[in-house]
Amino acid sequence: MEIIGTILIGALAGWLGSLIYKGSGLGLLGNILVGIVGSFVGYWLLGLLGINLGEGWIAAILTGAIGAIIILFLLNLIIRKK
Repeated sequence: MEIIGTILIGALAGWLGSLIYKGSGLGLLGNILVGIVGSFVGYWLLGLLGINLGEGWIAAILTGAIGAIIILFLLNLIIRKK
């Protein structure tokens, strides 16, 4: 059940991050991957800054979206469209 929850949170976080940061569309699978990796990045970065958004699904989605925005920004720096 945790795997399904992780995939859902990752998909929502990646989707929300792609809505906020208008870059190249990665599709559903790309959004899930960016959201899951973004969750790790978001928790790590917010932990370094001493920021805690709380517990629960909404906090996890917001933290993942923050990380996803950072990942999307870095991806668009590395892979630029010509």
